[in-house]
Amino acid sequence: MIILTRIALALALGLGLAQTVAAFETRAKAAYAIDVNTGTVLLTKNADQPLPPASMSKLMTLYVAFEAIRDGRLSMTEELTVSSAAARYGGSTLFLQAGERVTVEDLIRGIIVLSGNDASAVIAEALSPDGTEAGFARFMTRRAQAMGLTNSVFTNSNGWPEPGHRMSMRDLALLARYLIQDFPEFYPMFAETEFLFDEKESQNRYNRNPLLTRGIGVDGLKTGHTQEAGYGLVGSAVQNGRRVIFAISGLDTAQARAEESEAIVNWAFRQFAERQVVRAGDKVAEAEVWMGAAPSVGLVTERDISSLLPTMSAGDLTAEVIYEGPVSAPIAKGDRLGELVFTPDGLPETRVPLFAADDVALGGFMNRIATVSQLLLARLREGPEGAL
Repeated sequence: MIILTRIALALALGLGLAQTVAAFETRAKAAYAIDVNTGTVLLTKNADQPLPPASMSKLMTLYVAFEAIRDGRLSMTEELTVSSAAARYGGSTLFLQAGERVTVEDLIRGIIVLSGNDASAVIAEALSPDGTEAGFARFMTRRAQAMGLTNSVFTNSNGWPEPGHRMSMRDLALLARYLIQDFPEFYPMFAETEFLFDEKESQNRYNRNPLLTRGIGVDGLKTGHTQEAGYGLVGSAVQNGRRVIFAISGLDTAQARAEESEAIVNWAFRQFAERQVVRAGDKVAEAEVWMGAAPSVGLVTERDISSLLPTMSAGDLTAEVIYEGPVSAPIAKGDRLGELVFTPDGLPETRVPLFAADDVALGGFMNRIATVSQLLLARLREGPEGAL
């Protein structure tokens, strides 16, 4: 009879004194933060609620533009003509004039650094299936859905307030991760603090991201603000090889946005550290084998397993091995047999697949007779309820 078998164990990590990590209490109306290396979700608050994203939705326009450049449908040196519709945009702009021709590179930098609503519209019209910004928004929605941004719907290219233009904080963080991973050649532009497009508008050259100059490893990505959305930011920071991505929205002031963003970054790096939990090939536990040439088989991970753990955690990490056993022979090395499950203090549960460390052949006749005999004796000892 196969039963679900659980083996409790302690993984020795050699950490410091025990300390409980408090959850981060954010003032943002919605927030999401993730440790990229381990995929650990650090913070979630209304993370899947579709909200007005303001200029943070320009990240999707940029992603589609980068795809077009990579695929050869657009080039950085190509000049695009500014339409009258694009030139009519207010808010954050490059002060583009209808009929003006601007290089794609300047438009992209104008979107990233200066949050140009007009620059976004020019890119959108150039890439739109029907030549309109609305058509680009429909295409962008379909592309976002295909990428797994399931709470994102776009009605324009730049986050200008319109009914139905929505993104969730989880979607924004996932989009940021795609931008960083898929387009490393373009990502350094998000860390640029200045871009002087028009000398006549020399004051309009500074990046609105307040964290880029604070020395905490922040290298992107995008701020946003409208009256409806409040103040928001999609940010990412790297310290000692660890990358954290976060998205927040609904702050009351620009100062509150800056303070909250910096606090999230500092909390994520100071309270948690990446630690190796298991090395690839090390036996985590032994699974009992039924009718095999060996009575048990080692359980191992395919790769080194690291986890985000509290920096001041207990010396051992309590874990559990779960498998359906005894496992019937024959067993091939690499067969998936179970899971390693652990929950670091203050963080979500982690489940890691476990695989057979060795081949286990079907046992010979005498070996199988001995196995059945042992089972019968065990059942008889259990009494009438356990007897066959």
